Amino acid sequence: MKRILLLVALSIVTVSKAQDLNDLFVAGVNDAERYANSYLAPVSEATIYSISNGWYNTADAKPLGGFEISIVGNMTGFKNKDDKKAFILDPNEYENLDFVDNPGQARPVSTALGDIQGIEVFVEDESGLFREEFELPSGLASENFNFIPSGYIQASVGLVKGLEVKARFLPKIKFDDDAKIGLFGAGIQYDFTKLLPADKVLPVAVSAVIGYTGLSGEYDFTDTGVIAGSDQRIDAKVKTWNFSAVVSTKNIPVINFYGGLGYITGKSDIDLLGTYEANGPFFTETIEDPFTVSKKASGVAATLGTKIKLGFFRLNADYNFSEFSTFTFGINFGFR
Repeated sequence: MKRILLLVALSIVTVSKAQDLNDLFVAGVNDAERYANSYLAPVSEATIYSISNGWYNTADAKPLGGFEISIVGNMTGFKNKDDKKAFILDPNEYENLDFVDNPGQARPVSTALGDIQGIEVFVEDESGLFREEFELPSGLASENFNFIPSGYIQASVGLVKGLEVKARFLPKIKFDDDAKIGLFGAGIQYDFTKLLPADKVLPVAVSAVIGYTGLSGEYDFTDTGVIAGSDQRIDAKVKTWNFSAVVSTKNIPVINFYGGLGYITGKSDIDLLGTYEANGPFFTETIEDPFTVSKKASGVAATLGTKIKLGFFRLNADYNFSEFSTFTFGINFGFR
């Protein structure tokens, strides 16, 4: 079975499961698109939640000229998300795709997060003269991956009283010469307690945080020769927003605690681009930019964390409770 590497929803350091585009195109473009949407939706959703986190490690905004540079890593788990690891494939909803065993009957198959293996399907023309069988791809869990990782560099600078601006980025990184991925984001934080006369002696701070993150990546597989054509590539973009209210302790010399309640929303678009000379029992045609796999996700998220100050050097860790919960760890350097 011919395979190519597919960039699964562009997690920061994960080049994904193999997706057999040749076999899917034999089933027809409509079947390939329907299957790809169901297969990729959960990992796209997990990526939206993963890159949305890490925007704050305190509610106490920095003073004018104060800054912090951080290396932030996220691990978004799905070990216990059985409902995200599989979807029901009903052959009656597909034009040409059916199961080798018990044809015509719906059954669960793996998503890009799952671990169901060995599912054989086939396509067949009306005369029965042409029949091709192939195995559906499994997911990350079948390779003992139970989390989606992400990471980036983040900087924060204090401006006018109570206002702090933030930026995050990951320079374009190349994988295997043909895949590349990058990230950029910007945010603001406003500390309402800075408006109070007794701000410097208050034991807590309360802030609002808004952060935007955009992730983009591309995988060019023209030279693999899996399907005849030109300029064949996967182009993916993930855009997310995080709106949060944050509270934290402050003025404790070494360790402080923070928590937040927020709303995460985002969208993932994975475009299959290029020219494909597809041949099957149902069609022989040249296809241009076949389809886009899109996924929207949104939900409430709560965060609990702690930050340790060791002079110029600081560490923070927090856990975000949401549809896809995320553990975040940060190494921070800066002056207040």
